Amino acid sequence: MLDREGFRPNVGIILLNQKNQVFWGKRIRTHSWQFPQGGIDRGETPEQAMYRELHEEIGLRPEHVRIIARTRDWLRYEVPDRYIRRDSRGHYKGQKQIWYLLQLTAQDWNLNLRATDHPEFDAWRWNDYWVPLDAVVEFKRGVYEMALTELARYLPRREGSNRFLRGSMRGRDEAPARPRPCMLKPPIELPPGASFDPDPSRGGAQPQAGAGDPLEPDAAQARHASP
Repeated sequence: MLDREGFRPNVGIILLNQKNQVFWGKRIRTHSWQFPQGGIDRGETPEQAMYRELHEEIGLRPEHVRIIARTRDWLRYEVPDRYIRRDSRGHYKGQKQIWYLLQLTAQDWNLNLRATDHPEFDAWRWNDYWVPLDAVVEFKRGVYEMALTELARYLPRREGSNRFLRGSMRGRDEAPARPRPCMLKPPIELPPGASFDPDPSRGGAQPQAGAGDPLEPDAAQARHASP
């Protein structure tokens, strides 16, 4: 399902824990890290698609999260031709996304990377809000930065607010200062199907075009990889 400009409707998910750290997933059999995301099916609202993708990719249900905010408008990125099937080039350009900021209200062990037969991730971690964008496939980095910047003002307040929150409290119309990203220690307990890679930026992002759905180049790669 494409719009008139050749973009497929899609949702992205930024999931917070109680420390305002974000879920950061490593794409299966790659060194590319990203947030959960996926296409909006015909007849679905963005919110319905968000809840479906939340379960399919990381095993969470609506009762496990609370919606804090969403982006006001669509955020778009174009997919380079080398990642698009030849028969789809010319009319498919990329994705347009609504991004949701969610608060995890359940425990870490509710996350499950093997909730379906076609997992998207083979490792995950909690990371500081400003994730290292050099670990993200290059053509998605601009959208990630726009989504993180727009939604940062809605981060929940915490006692002894840290440098990220101080930047987000300046005012609704002023962009928060972007702190320097750092790597965190792994969680003590990991949920089913999770593992920990201490260096998510190692090797860079090297996605390969799959032979599956031309509108979901990343999903096609995951579907053709054995978990």
